[in-house]
Amino acid sequence: MNKKVTYFKGQLNCAESIIDSFNKNNNTEIPVALGSGMGTGATVGSLCGAVNAAVLVIGYLKGRETYQEENKARSLANDLLKEIKNNFNSELCIDLKKSNVSCSEIVSFTYEKLEEILIKN
Repeated sequence: MNKKVTYFKGQLNCAESIIDSFNKNNNTEIPVALGSGMGTGATVGSLCGAVNAAVLVIGYLKGRETYQEENKARSLANDLLKEIKNNFNSELCIDLKKSNVSCSEIVSFTYEKLEEILIKN
């Protein structure tokens, strides 16, 4: 894969970085602002913002508009969360920080897995 993710501390947060990078690499126009409240685990150390934004991208691309449609995004989001948990033992920002996982590291890993999952599906 030759797609680049960009995260610089003090610029876009982890979630915004996922969306911004996805847009630049895939010629999409997902509003970066959707990730603005997701950083630092939605500001309270909950679900990592990068992971949250990747799930949002999956929903944007593979989600449904009505209850009559199959929810393809759900299983893809589950695949992503399993990858994160298998690699880092948690998907929660507070746990990742306690384990000394840098934002740059989780953003890069999450972005790579997002692209892999989308290519397969």
